[in-house]
Amino acid sequence: MTDTLRPAEVALPEAPDSPQKLKRSIGVVGGTLLTLSCVTPASTLFVVVPDLFGSLGTATALTIAIGSLLCIAVAFCYSELGTLIPSAGGEYAMVSTMAGRLAGWLVFVLSLLVVMIVPPVIAMGTADYLAPIVHLDPSLAGAGVMLLATLAGLLDLRANAWITGVFLVLEVIAAAVVAVLGFAHSERGADSLVSLQVAGADGHADTVTAMLIVSGLAIALFITQGFSTAVYLSEEMENPRRNVARTVLATLAISSVIILVPVIAITLGAKDLTALTGGDIGTMVTTWSNSAVGTFVSLCVALAIINAGIVMVIQNSRVLFASARDKAWPTPVNNVFAKLGRFGSPWVATLAVGVPGAILCFVNLDTLYGITGVSVTAMYLLVAVAALLSRKGHHKHTPAWRMPLWPAVPVLLIAVLTYILSEQETEYLLWTGGITAAATLYWALYLRPRTETRWLVSIPEE
Repeated sequence: MTDTLRPAEVALPEAPDSPQKLKRSIGVVGGTLLTLSCVTPASTLFVVVPDLFGSLGTATALTIAIGSLLCIAVAFCYSELGTLIPSAGGEYAMVSTMAGRLAGWLVFVLSLLVVMIVPPVIAMGTADYLAPIVHLDPSLAGAGVMLLATLAGLLDLRANAWITGVFLVLEVIAAAVVAVLGFAHSERGADSLVSLQVAGADGHADTVTAMLIVSGLAIALFITQGFSTAVYLSEEMENPRRNVARTVLATLAISSVIILVPVIAITLGAKDLTALTGGDIGTMVTTWSNSAVGTFVSLCVALAIINAGIVMVIQNSRVLFASARDKAWPTPVNNVFAKLGRFGSPWVATLAVGVPGAILCFVNLDTLYGITGVSVTAMYLLVAVAALLSRKGHHKHTPAWRMPLWPAVPVLLIAVLTYILSEQETEYLLWTGGITAAATLYWALYLRPRTETRWLVSIPEE
């Protein structure tokens, strides 16, 4: 490996005006609440899953289940790397340390794409679930949610952990209501979960092909993607070498159940294939019960979306803060993004991710979905490569949580993710590839010639 980081113990000394370190203020419970909120089980169920129903029909539950199994391997990689490198930089700090600075930079760009796009994608679903009370334009409603989340993100992290915890309870209740109603009004047997049918344009059943399922796996990975937030928060967690792994794995398990069980219930309870493919979960709930229950579930989902926005803005601002601290940009930009406010939060970085997020609410939703799916898959691929290198050199003896079945897990994950990536639509591959190419050019022309002063990925002490 020719272009790696210098070990932390011989890194350049900090300048007198170096930004402060984030303080460790949350334990495993607070971290789990924040991370679960970033997975946003109910908002994902009600906003993202309906699109999968539209393309995959009865194969939706199977696709999400396969995605969840793949995410176990991904979670193993995150847990090991996150305890080795507990940094607010998340993926880019882990990959930079293990696989070299260019690989880390590309992961940073991919993660920045994800963290900038996912919040507005979720936020735009607010209008649909506020419809029982008020009719709003989806883009305007999404922009409003993003701005509200940005304001909340300026507060103390511990306060936000409890705010999001309360909202999380409400969204879990909403998901549970949907699951109970769906199972209680089952129209078909469990064999329909593997019948792989979707309603065609003429209303007749079409078969869902294996290639469609593989293509849908990119979105399925995105559905449970939020467990990685534990790694972003590792710099603010007490005892990160123990709590990061616990939070990552527990969050994946809980969120998979919260999402998958209602998806199975909806698949069984939809009155026909056309209703299932339409993906209007709110209407299904009203049909199974009454308008009052439908309104309650809709309002819980609206709160869940706001909750998701808050947590995602918190996560995203930490990524941008860490990149400034690690000198990824020209000095004036680094100085601005690394500023901490009175509550200890990176306030400029918070505004820098929240306001553009509000603007992205006016971009075509399908394009946002496609780019996100490709970016998440590529990011997981590079994390798996880093995990494959995590036991080389002095890292082999560093105290950390260690995954079972290494190196088989990262090797298998690399092969599967490469195949999934190859099956994505050309348009979204070109968008993501073009952005990555531009980032590589920035690396070649600006960062690499300044290896002593730029992109110095630091690993904070515990």
